[in-house]
Amino acid sequence: MMLTGRSAHPKKAKALGIIDVVTHERHVRDAVRAIVKGEVNTHKQGLKGSAVSLGPARALVARQLRASAQEKARAEHYPAPYALIDLWEEHGRDRDAMQNGEIASFAKLLTGTAAQNLIRVYFLREELKRLGRGEADVVHVHVIGAGAMGGEIAAWCAIQGFTVSLGDVKAEAIGEAIKTAAKLCDDRHLSGIGKRDALDRLIPDPRGYGIAAADLVIEAVPEKLDLKHNVYASVEPKMKPGAILATNTSSLRLEDLASVLANPARFAGLHFFNPVSKMELVEVVGHAGSDETVLGRLRAFTGAIGRLPAPVASYPGFLVNRALTPYLLEALVLMDEGVDKETIDGAAEAFGMPMGPVELADQVGLDICLDVAEGLKKVIDKLLPDVPDWLRDKVKGGDLGRKSGKGFYDWKDGKPQKSRKPGMPSDELTDRLILPMLDACVECLRKDVVNGEDIVDGAMIFATGFAPFRGGPMHYARARGVQDIVGTLKRLRDEHGSRFEPDEGWSSLA
Repeated sequence: MMLTGRSAHPKKAKALGIIDVVTHERHVRDAVRAIVKGEVNTHKQGLKGSAVSLGPARALVARQLRASAQEKARAEHYPAPYALIDLWEEHGRDRDAMQNGEIASFAKLLTGTAAQNLIRVYFLREELKRLGRGEADVVHVHVIGAGAMGGEIAAWCAIQGFTVSLGDVKAEAIGEAIKTAAKLCDDRHLSGIGKRDALDRLIPDPRGYGIAAADLVIEAVPEKLDLKHNVYASVEPKMKPGAILATNTSSLRLEDLASVLANPARFAGLHFFNPVSKMELVEVVGHAGSDETVLGRLRAFTGAIGRLPAPVASYPGFLVNRALTPYLLEALVLMDEGVDKETIDGAAEAFGMPMGPVELADQVGLDICLDVAEGLKKVIDKLLPDVPDWLRDKVKGGDLGRKSGKGFYDWKDGKPQKSRKPGMPSDELTDRLILPMLDACVECLRKDVVNGEDIVDGAMIFATGFAPFRGGPMHYARARGVQDIVGTLKRLRDEHGSRFEPDEGWSSLA
């Protein structure tokens, strides 16, 4: 239980021997009296407990625990679980000895790099939460588009207590979104009444009647400029004064989207990440004509739905997708060079990423990755690798990744079926994946897409899972050394092409 961080309800805890008595609150005094009088049988150590009090048995179990822990967290990344196992193996059931050992172990861990960086991550989260404070003045949300993203956005807002109307041109899409909402309620262990109330707050609205009453309208239709323009032309005249129009676009420039609006000041971006129910970060995107009050309300709304707002400026890919795209594209280049996908993913995971770029592309959807990559290549100054034709062929053939059951990997029960264990990655392989991501973060800082390295680190950790024990991409860059990273990028440029040319922003960091 300590290794996993799981809790146990009272009956289970009693069965496990963690507690001796379970009683209703009104009977606590009587229970205490009974215990004092010796009338209660306390927990007796079972056969298994007796066995692991012996040194050889503990050693065997400890090896099994280490192997299990290694599947969840590498010892070189997160040393604390292994220190816990060491204490248990060494001291067994001697509580005093274990406690004294824990004091020394804790002091050693606390001063380690992993603990210090994870403490930093805690404060990054608190800083982003602080940005989400304030009054959103939002009671009713209307979501346009009941696809995978729009449906989850609507469901999540309803679960968090907002009245939500959900529109789509296809009634069956709304029906699927309601099913998704019901499943999310179950996943979050809402009570029967809680689930009922959340689903009552989610109103199917194929004709868009809720637009006129909404304080916030969120557009989540496919990434096509003309389609979004048509939606805005229909929606804006129906919106009440003071209501906000937000887009969930992941790649289109907000200035282009706002060009058809009569009042662009009340328009901004709310970029959620997939899946909405699990990804903590939301990019709150402003453009040249945005009203700062509108952006403040959107940050407060993000906080009100239990998410972390990252303020960013309109820029191709904003921050997160701008940083992830070269990471994903370099993985495709490596595959073209003959490196197997398991080794590529293994290199990223060995660095500390929660999953490798190939698996991540499958998770996001190869169609979405293709759209974002092609869109960014057209509009950013930095050279990006070409999108290989075989990726387009996969998308045309319907192999879209997890959602279709097949992409780079075959997917079964929500998990990629990997054919082999990854080989040992070289430092160069890891640098080819990670350093372009860092370079894109530096570009975003230089171009004022984001205000400060802490926001970059927090956004990348909470949106992409960037190795938390490293403290974020910019913190990692400073810890490793700016000159070392610039020198490595230049060497990679000379060996593999100008896409590794270091951004000029590195000079100001140094």
